[in-house]
Amino acid sequence: MVSRRDFFGGAGAVALSAGLVSRVGAASLPEAPVMDKAATQPPLSPPNGRPYNPVVTLNGWTLPWRMNNGVKEFHLVAEPVVRELAPGMKAHLWGYNGQSPGPTIEVVEGDRVRLFVTNKLPEHTSIHWHGQRLPAGMDGVTGLTQPGIKPGKTFVYEFIAKRPGTFMYHPHADEMTQMAMGMMGFWVTHPKDVNAHRVDRDFCFLLNAYDIEPGSATPKTATMTDFNLWTFNSRVFPGIDSMVCGLNDRVRIRIGNLSMTNHPIHLHGHEFVVAGTDGGWTNPASRWPEVTTDVGVGQMRAIEFDATEPGDWAFHCHKSHHTMNAMGHDVPTLIGVDHRGIAEKISKLVPDYMVMGDKGGSMGDMEMPLPENTLPMMTGTGPFGGMEMGGMFTTVKVRKGQARGNYKDPGWYEHPAGTVAYEWQGGAAALPAAQQSPGMAAAAPKPGEKVLKVRKGSGHGSH
Repeated sequence: MVSRRDFFGGAGAVALSAGLVSRVGAASLPEAPVMDKAATQPPLSPPNGRPYNPVVTLNGWTLPWRMNNGVKEFHLVAEPVVRELAPGMKAHLWGYNGQSPGPTIEVVEGDRVRLFVTNKLPEHTSIHWHGQRLPAGMDGVTGLTQPGIKPGKTFVYEFIAKRPGTFMYHPHADEMTQMAMGMMGFWVTHPKDVNAHRVDRDFCFLLNAYDIEPGSATPKTATMTDFNLWTFNSRVFPGIDSMVCGLNDRVRIRIGNLSMTNHPIHLHGHEFVVAGTDGGWTNPASRWPEVTTDVGVGQMRAIEFDATEPGDWAFHCHKSHHTMNAMGHDVPTLIGVDHRGIAEKISKLVPDYMVMGDKGGSMGDMEMPLPENTLPMMTGTGPFGGMEMGGMFTTVKVRKGQARGNYKDPGWYEHPAGTVAYEWQGGAAALPAAQQSPGMAAAAPKPGEKVLKVRKGSGHGSH
């Protein structure tokens, strides 16, 4: 047997062999719950320990824990998982407790936490607690602060959650493979004052990306830039749930970026402030309003706003290719190219051939055969037709009368009469005289007057 001093002593995380675990018995480890649902799960109200205001993980869940002599004990299992990116496509990823990303971990400032990490991967791994203040030996960097957790082994990490804020966890072992395969998770340390930084709705999710060839299911892990699936919590639109809010709710959205590039995250209909980073809460006196914030690689952002405008508001990365699925690279621009003659000849050889790109890139109304387990580049249907979106896109739905704690999707917004853009059915619209630029009225020809039209050349020679 191993004494408690030997078990938790020393600077580094401690290994438990599979044999030792079986001898001690399964009761010595906290339960390792598994999640197989891709929908957003209700917030986990603290069943024990100190109270806090729980977060809602977009298309995810919060990891339960047990109390053991005043210590919060969690159990993470690193393992291969199958994640539905959106209905019609599943990916073979690596994650924790049945999902990628793994479950969100929620604790309170000052909590002593103990995390059991069991490795069911085919190679060694570790967990780095990104942004935390802790003993160096608990930092989870393979080779530097601990040996790798070998397949079949369980390690223990133990430290005090010293400061409140928004953090994440991920491997520091074979990162190019393990993070590209989806190994990551969210961590929230709530303030010990339950009323500090309080909001009505608190959402969180991670940004990540995959390169999965059409018709396949496993990411290419050596990809550095040309990803084709950009995700919120390993989900792509239209598989990303909406963030549902009540009218006038104070809303916080926490975002962590573990992809290979930055993401300018944009909210429609409201302005917000950056209330926190992975370094801590920002001073309220130093905040300023934005509608887009850039989240760099390895960074966290917590934005806050008052949901004062009812409606269905787009929320997305503002890099246009990041709101597409299964993108192809090295595609030429064919705008203006006349396909008619060649299209007829190709159609005789390839019956399913479709002309595309000669009038722009819109493919929202196209229906073409796709490889198995592949999503269209642009998809999704709203109340007015095709939305032509994918990837990092969802909506913030603000509704009057949405009860506190109710996150059920209320359906599409019913616009008040006269508040929807519409097609003009009259004649050509003329500007009122008051809106004409100086000289416009004078330039209008008089009845019977001839007008000489002059085209000015370009460049210095035309001066």
